[in-house]
Amino acid sequence: MRTLSTPSPALICPPTLPGFQNGRGSSTSSSSVTGETVAMVHSPPPTRLTHPLIRLASRPQKEQASIDRLPDHCMVQIFSFLPTNQLCRCARVCRRWYNLAWDPRLWRTIRLMGETINVDRALKVLTRRLCQDTPNVCLMLETVIVSGCRRLTDRGLYTIAQCCPELRRLEVSGCYNISNEAVFDVVSLCPNLEHLDVSGCSKVTCISLTREASIKLSPLHGKQISIRYLDMTDCFVLEDEGLHTIAAHCTQLTHLYLRRCVRLTDEGLRYLVIYCTSIKELSVSDCRFVSDFGLREIAKLESRLRYLSIAHCGRVTDVGIRYVAKYCSKLRYLNARGCEGITDHGVEYLAKNCTKLKSLDIGKCPLVSDTGLECLALNCFNLKRLSLKSCESITGQGLQIVAANCFDLQMLNVQDCEVSVEALRFVKRHCKRCVIEHTNPAFF
Repeated sequence: MRTLSTPSPALICPPTLPGFQNGRGSSTSSSSVTGETVAMVHSPPPTRLTHPLIRLASRPQKEQASIDRLPDHCMVQIFSFLPTNQLCRCARVCRRWYNLAWDPRLWRTIRLMGETINVDRALKVLTRRLCQDTPNVCLMLETVIVSGCRRLTDRGLYTIAQCCPELRRLEVSGCYNISNEAVFDVVSLCPNLEHLDVSGCSKVTCISLTREASIKLSPLHGKQISIRYLDMTDCFVLEDEGLHTIAAHCTQLTHLYLRRCVRLTDEGLRYLVIYCTSIKELSVSDCRFVSDFGLREIAKLESRLRYLSIAHCGRVTDVGIRYVAKYCSKLRYLNARGCEGITDHGVEYLAKNCTKLKSLDIGKCPLVSDTGLECLALNCFNLKRLSLKSCESITGQGLQIVAANCFDLQMLNVQDCEVSVEALRFVKRHCKRCVIEHTNPAFF
């Protein structure tokens, strides 16, 4: 008789599994991964055969395998490095491994990957088994990573939201079937959620504590979403109104990535800065409507901002760079690749005000020349990464000034730049650990 803790295979997969033979299968196929999950929630394998006729047969006993001599705590430590599907396979070996595989310390994280895996079904089975000791609630699970599982739907996320109130990290990158409804369920039922990655989920346009995306936060709600890390890269339907709602509900944000959210404008950034005053890292790369006015709003984050990416924001000029440099003096990383309006004046102002800068990308900025590099080298001595790719006005003289002052330089990109072999060798002599990316066939 089957118990409540061992659900029938019919609940999660068909009776026959064509892709699962001899207990082995591809970790990326739907049938094999789901089959492993089914096997794991069944009763543990028997330790020995008990039929009377079998007991009478005298067979030489096999020598104990070396791994079986390890104590339980060592086995659990080994299992902790395995992804979920491999852990399911190990649980099928013997009774001891089955029991060790369900050690609560191994189930703080579920990691499933594969484009064809029936992840909704797998999550349903796993959460049901994890809720065995605490009915309907899985208290040990804190992280769920199902990035790239394209068959994940709102139903799968609703299962997680219902059963895992202690969830702190959720990554569903590339799961384009996820909608605002599923995100609402998660943030409403998982109050401890701090890390959310919905990059590539094109249907997600809002994150809030209300089902209607247009409804702003009101004092009646009495609570905020605790998310601190939010990645909405490639959520290209996101607009200023949606960002307004996100900012109003997620006021504790410190890391926000909005790469290729092409509908955002300066107005959305204004809303963001009003509510989210603790942001340390911000990316608006490839947001073509962001201009100097948007950077003026970002500059209001002042010394809290450490990382900023505005790559390919074609409307940004020296004016916007001056705003950021003036107020964000503790900036460590700036990516301004493809911002063709930036000149030596912008680089000079940046170098004199952000002296602790460690990484700078000004590739494809044709108006930046050796003059800007000289000012950068004389002020930013801690510079470790510098990208000058396709900067047509850069010469070997500028590189030599950088190498003579920035001894800790670790990466230099001068691809498609007209620099001599002598200049590259000079950089290598002065910056011993520097990796130079170049297109000069004479230098190796």
